This record gives sequence, C-alpha cells and structure tokens, in this order.
Amino acid sequence: MRLTSFTDFGLRALMRMASEPGRAFSTAELADEFELSRHHLTKIMATLAQAGIVITRRGGGGGARLGRPAEQISLGDIVRVLESDQALVNCFAADGGSCTISPHCRLRTRLGSAEAAFLAELDRSMLAEVALPALAPASMPAP
Repeated sequence: MRLTSFTDFGLRALMRMASEPGRAFSTAELADEFELSRHHLTKIMATLAQAGIVITRRGGGGGARLGRPAEQISLGDIVRVLESDQALVNCFAADGGSCTISPHCRLRTRLGSAEAAFLAELDRSMLAEVALPALAPASMPAP
C-alpha cells in the first residue's frame, strides 16, 4: 500500500507535534522544518482538526496542538482520516468505482483483507511511539 503525500506530510507534522505535546505549532513553522507547502499543510491541519486529532487556534499565540495525548492517537486512526478520500483500488471508491470485472472479481475481498490488516497493524502503534526528538532550543545571541 502506498500512502499519499497528504498522509506522509500529516504524519511528519504530527510526529513533531508529539515531541512537545503541550505546545502549539504554527503551520509556517512545520512547513519550514519539513520543506512543505504551507498551503498544503494548512489543508492537512484542517482535516486533522475536523477529526479532533489536532486543535487549532488562529491569531497571536495560536497554532495547532494535539487534540488528545499522543499515547491515545493510533497511527491507524491518523491514516484512516488522511486517506479517507483515497480508495486503495477503484472498486473501493465510495461510488463503487467503474470496475468492468466486478461480478466475477475475486481480488476485491483479498485486497480488502490486506487493507484491513495494514490498518490493524498501524492501530497497534501510537503516535507517542514515533514522536521525533524535541528540537534543541534556538541559541540565544550573546549580550
């Protein structure tokens, strides 16, 4: 299974946020650290906020922080949220896709089982387990 860049970038941002769970991170800060598009990361944060994985606040002192402890957020939950619009194969699409062999296909159930096993494996790991090391504080200029 291949994850989209949307999910890849979301996981990176959450891994950083898990390193300092009480801190709010700006989208600009995370985008700069991982060399990502701020616009793309803003969409990711909105999706994560809708699911309650992060809490966002605008304005001075705002930013995004984890919506619950990293020990309570499974990697499977994150992937499900960020990949919700991406069907593994066409016939898994919400509208049923446009498969021409669907009445005779025996692959669909096997792919469904494989996807379920993949997500079940990710459910066994929590965000806290993959948190990045905390960044060293920026050095203060000499007086």
